[in-house]
Amino acid sequence: MSSGGAHRPAAAAPEFRQRPSPNHDARPAGEPIDMLVLHYTGMRNARDALERLCDLEPPAGLPRVSCHYLVEEDGLVWQLVPEERRAWHAGQSFWRGHSMLNGRSIGVEIVNPGHEWGYRPFPLLQMAAVAELCLGILARHPIPPRNVVAHGDVAPDRKQDPGELFDWEGLASQGIGLWPEAVPGDDPALPLQGSARAADLLARIGYPVDAAQPRLAIEAFQRHWRQERVDGRADAGTLARLEAVAALVERP
Repeated sequence: MSSGGAHRPAAAAPEFRQRPSPNHDARPAGEPIDMLVLHYTGMRNARDALERLCDLEPPAGLPRVSCHYLVEEDGLVWQLVPEERRAWHAGQSFWRGHSMLNGRSIGVEIVNPGHEWGYRPFPLLQMAAVAELCLGILARHPIPPRNVVAHGDVAPDRKQDPGELFDWEGLASQGIGLWPEAVPGDDPALPLQGSARAADLLARIGYPVDAAQPRLAIEAFQRHWRQERVDGRADAGTLARLEAVAALVERP
């Protein structure tokens, strides 16, 4: 599975249910669209999420937010912001040397109550719609597989979404993102200097690593690539997955 950024053949944007959000602005001049950030909504239901993403006057203390697309649990896809505009979905964020990623990314919100309101598996119809949507986005923009990421990957100090129940492996099998094949991740042994080795590998992959709280980036990695055990520990299983993902990311 290549981590290169080969641009797929151009594809016309399909028709979606439209619900324009007022919360967007112009992308920075000259900045490429080279990232795809996947989120869960983390709200009680799809209606509340849609209203929040289109709210011109949010509740006191909350920022205005939006995304390009919202995918409901039955597979219905809403377009809220045109892809050529900057949606406000990632906030304070970092990946592979770049920060404030809204300007260079497409944001997709996937309806799920999240860890606060009853986190649950993502239905098959929803995941099929997510895959179809992502394939279209990747056909329209030169986004390399290593830049198909979770909100939790780019903001591990604040976010967990879309979390450890999200089917990243299934998406990767369709050419969306990366997944290390046949790499065991269940070894709980704690190697000497494991945390230091994990921090180095996380930085190579692209994560922001806080030296004072390295567990946050480890947990974010585990939610994406080592979902069977999310505990923030740099054990042998996690290190094996880290090595495998770093190799994919750095492959020419």
